[in-house]
Order: sequence, then structure tokens, then C-alpha cells
Amino acid sequence: MDTYQKALSINLEAAIFGSFAEIGAGQEVARWFLRVGGASGTVAKTISAYDKEVSDDLYGAGTRYVSEQRLQTMLKNEWDQLLSQLEASRGATTCFFSFVDTVSARNYAGTNECHGWVGLRFQRQPGGAASDVILHINLRDPSNVLQQEAVGILGVNLLYAAHHHLQTAEEFLASVFEELSLQRIEIDLVELNGPAFEGWHRNKVHASLVSGGYAEAVVFPADGKLMAPTELLYKKAVVLAPGIFENVEEVHGELIRDTLADLPADETSESKGSVGLFCIPFAPLEANQPRLTVEQVTERVEQLRRLGSGVLVFRENELYRMSAYVNRFTKLRIHFAIGLSLLARALQDGYKDLAGSLLEAISKLFTQNVRVIAFPVPTKILEDWSRTSSASGWKWKETSGMVYADDLHPAEPVNHLYRYLLGSKFIQPVGHAPRNANSASSL
Repeated sequence: MDTYQKALSINLEAAIFGSFAEIGAGQEVARWFLRVGGASGTVAKTISAYDKEVSDDLYGAGTRYVSEQRLQTMLKNEWDQLLSQLEASRGATTCFFSFVDTVSARNYAGTNECHGWVGLRFQRQPGGAASDVILHINLRDPSNVLQQEAVGILGVNLLYAAHHHLQTAEEFLASVFEELSLQRIEIDLVELNGPAFEGWHRNKVHASLVSGGYAEAVVFPADGKLMAPTELLYKKAVVLAPGIFENVEEVHGELIRDTLADLPADETSESKGSVGLFCIPFAPLEANQPRLTVEQVTERVEQLRRLGSGVLVFRENELYRMSAYVNRFTKLRIHFAIGLSLLARALQDGYKDLAGSLLEAISKLFTQNVRVIAFPVPTKILEDWSRTSSASGWKWKETSGMVYADDLHPAEPVNHLYRYLLGSKFIQPVGHAPRNANSASSL
């Protein structure tokens, strides 16, 4: 069913009845139900408190207008009003709902962050307990008109899915995203509460936004409270520690803590604070390995958060994609804190999706104000990598069982590029091996 058919079918279901309150991008969702016919069967009220003073009068002052706090206030206000006006007269036969959104679509100058919050409170049976869906969305269309259109489709999908597609989380999310794409709209936060979602694992549903192709990335903060990435990353100095993390160890936490402690004062003084995050990609590090499952990712998220830092979960594994994503929310320098073995993998990758291969990947990464902080690793880790990759001709110098960034020598001609990145301080070694204690090895 397309958007038109979904809106009409809801209008024709006598038991579904409720209100719409939309701020910012117009009444894009309510418009669908009003235009397809039979709206009197669904729409109790529709309102757009577009003016800030009007919005404050209805929902109270003191919160940002495009925020989860404002959305929650709208949802409570509209739901309470709906029940107080209609529950006595038709509560025995009606499944009530309140749909609300507060959206910042593209402004005339094109200078704003295009995102929004979407909420739905609904009953599955007359008189039943209510359930809530809260979404944070990023609008990615290039024009205001197209962004409004995408919000309208999403809202109709959400209301339809809440009444017809609740067998599984996968079915629900797929229904919400029908007729849309990641190029148009991104859902990077989903919060589900109430009996309609009983038994659903909140972290697995959240991670499914990435595995299902509805978001480039989602964040799991260290404190366990889900939030939109923009709330955690906005104008922050950011340290990222990517990896697959099959075995989580305390040393992984040290990568972030040590790098955060060494951030230059001029960078932190210009920011709204700093944050360190582990990064887990669903994509494998090696081409012959399978993608991680949602269960594997959420299990590793829990293990990593015990080290005191949050986790960003990405679709892809390339460093330049991770930095490009974070650059959507902050223009301050991004520091990758990585072990030397992961850096070796990045330099060995063929980057078949890029016409310029490794050179294009390097340019995409370091033109985004990025620095790679390269930590030494035990020699055995490099030896294990050599056995599972196609690398040949790589050499290193070992010091007391460790290899430092200065002493890694990729195969030519990549070694020339690597020495340039070291000399230009795009790659910054952590520690230096004593010059008189080396033994040469090769992959």
C-alpha cells in the first residue's frame, strides 16, 4: 500500500480516532488524512503551533523548540486533552491516538540543522493502556518542499505500522520506512514504551536502525540512556576508537582516556566539551568475514560501556566514512585512537568503492580535520594480521615484543605515503621505541 492508500484505510477504520499537533514543517502528516477523504472518521483535531509564543502558551516555555523535551510535553498535553474531551463519549469503541512532531526543515538560507522529533501515543484496543513511539529524524533532501514531503510519508507510515505491523521489530521498522530511503530521511533514535512493544529488546531495536539501513549510525551513551547522535556530538571535540572488539579489554578504555587527556587546550577551549566513543561497524574488517549480527553488536556495546565510554555503531568500517558522519555534528578536529594493526588494515584496504582507491580514501579522511593517534601493539597482533590478509612486503622493528608506529614499514610504494603522513603529523605515534633495542621482522 502506498501513502495515499494507508491514509485512506485508516480514515475508513471507525475505531481509530485522534489528534495531530505539528510544529515547524507545516501540517504534513495531517494533510494526508485531510486530502484522501473520510477524514472525519480519523481526525479529532489538527493544530500547528508555529509561532514560538503560541507554542509556549500551549506547551510551556524553557525548552528548545526542536527537542525531545518539547515533544514529550506536546505528547502529554495532546493526549490528556483528547481523553478529557472524548473518552466519556466514545472511549468504549475507539482506539485513541495522538501524533505530534516538532521539525526544523531547511530554512530559506539553508543554514540550519535539518532534523526533528516525531512521537505517537496510541491504544491497540478501546480503553487499553497506551504505548509510545519516539523517533529522532534527520532530513536529507536538498529542499524544504521535499523534506516536508518525507515527513508526511513517515508520519502516515508510523500511524499505519502502529496499528497493523507490530508482529516483530523488523516488520515495524520496515513499515515505518516504506517509500523512503536513507538519502531522504534518517531515523537515528527509536524509543518504544508500553504494552504494544512488550518483549522487544530496546538496544537491539536501536541497533537495527543501522543494520536495517534506516541510519548511518546510532549512539549508545555510556550512561545507558538512548539519545540522538546530534545531542552527544554537537560542537564537541571527539575521540573515536574503532574496532570489532571480539575481546574487550581494559587497554581499549586506555586508548580513549589517554587521547582525551592529551587533546590540545586550544581545541577543547573552542568546543562544548569533549567526548570519547568506541566505534563498532557492522561491516567486517576482512572481506572474507561475515557482517556482525545485531546480537553480536549489542553484546559488545554492553561490554564496552563498562569501560566508561559510549559506543557509536556504524554501517560501514572505513575511517573516512566515520569521520564524515561525525563532521555532520561538529567541525572541531576528530582524533582516531587506534592500534597499529587497525592502521595497517586501513592502509592495506583496496577501497574498491572509490575510483581513487587508497589515495582517495586518505584524502577524504584527512581533509576532514582528522588526526590518527597510533598506539603501539604487540608483535603477535601484527603477525596474526599477516596470516589473515594478503599483505606482503611489510616490515617492522620490534622492541621488547612491541611495534611502534615509527617502526612500521608498509610495502612500497605505500611506505612513501605512510612516511609522508607521519612527517606531516596526520598520523601521530604514541611513544617511541629506544633506537638501540630493535630487531627487524617482516610480514
